[in-house]
Amino acid sequence: MRNTIHTSAENVAASENGNGKRQRALLIIATIFITIALAWVLLWVFVLSQRETTDDAYVSGNQVSISTQIPGTVIAVFADDTQLVKAGQVLVKLDPTDAQVSLAKAKSALGQAVRQARQLVEVAGQNDATIASRQLELDRAQADLARREPLLAARAIAPEEVAHAREAVKNASAALDMVKRQSAAAHALVDGTSIAENPSVLQAKAAFRDTWISARRAAILAPVSGYVAQRSVQVGQHVQPGQALMSVIPLHDLWIDANFKEVQLEHLRIGQSVEIDTDAYGSGVKFHGKVAGLGAGTGSAFALLPPQNASGNWIKVVQRVPVRITLDDGELQKHPLRIGLSTNVKVDTHDRSGAVLAAAPGTQAIASTEVYVQDLAVAEAEADAVISANMPSGNKR
Repeated sequence: MRNTIHTSAENVAASENGNGKRQRALLIIATIFITIALAWVLLWVFVLSQRETTDDAYVSGNQVSISTQIPGTVIAVFADDTQLVKAGQVLVKLDPTDAQVSLAKAKSALGQAVRQARQLVEVAGQNDATIASRQLELDRAQADLARREPLLAARAIAPEEVAHAREAVKNASAALDMVKRQSAAAHALVDGTSIAENPSVLQAKAAFRDTWISARRAAILAPVSGYVAQRSVQVGQHVQPGQALMSVIPLHDLWIDANFKEVQLEHLRIGQSVEIDTDAYGSGVKFHGKVAGLGAGTGSAFALLPPQNASGNWIKVVQRVPVRITLDDGELQKHPLRIGLSTNVKVDTHDRSGAVLAAAPGTQAIASTEVYVQDLAVAEAEADAVISANMPSGNKR
């Protein structure tokens, strides 16, 4: 009996001891889960809710299409895919024969226009001298008539002589009037302007500039510095204006186009800091940038075939809006990127004081080149040289 009671007491004690261990284990597990849940809540409140991420983001940049401005046959190609070219460098050369012939014709036409303008000036001066001569003839005829009319009253001369004198005055007056009109017509072509600014000279000068620039455009130049891509031009190919020959990609000026879901746009603002990693370099290389702006519409709205949501088979799809992100130039130089590379974007949305839309219009050129402006300046100088060569010595007007 005692043994039975003793055994029962030991079983009760063992049972209570096992229940206590189980409760402690459950308490520890519950504490761990509560701690994890609390950590997750804190992580969400202070970290995850303060940023937006997407992996639907790609490197973008300017793709400068190289094309010819005049028709012609390709005689040389000086750049190939992957090569670096500098702004103003010759990329393709066309056969210049036809352009040079046209330039020679335009040069001679400009010289002839200058000489014709000079001739008009001389004709106007000649008419002025003729006016003075006709005025003297009229004065002489009027003086003869004045001497003869008193003699007619005294019947000292025949009436026919007086009639002839009167006719001479009329003829001299008519001749003077005709010369004055001829002089006015000549002066209408030259008055108020120099030879170099004469309308006919300016017209010939404009034609010369146009032909000179066309001849210069037989050499197709790189408008910007960058790397060649998509070269399709070949030697012997006949090309037309506007035909794409190759592209030049300025890899120093790139940005990220990140496509965020519409539910992620609430806290995105212009100027927020962005952290980017690329598949090309991995997570070990971080790029940094800023939100430059949010797209004016979703990607589907600008698609070639936009969806017709009013149709009966409509299915709601979460839309994405492109967000442009600028990159740090120093990081781009250290780790070059290529257009189209995949990236992972993380936007820090702690600071939400920025604007959602740009507040003022842009005033600076997004991209520019001075290559073609130089052609116009040189063409102007060449035209002035032709005009000067056809001007009289000591009278470069």
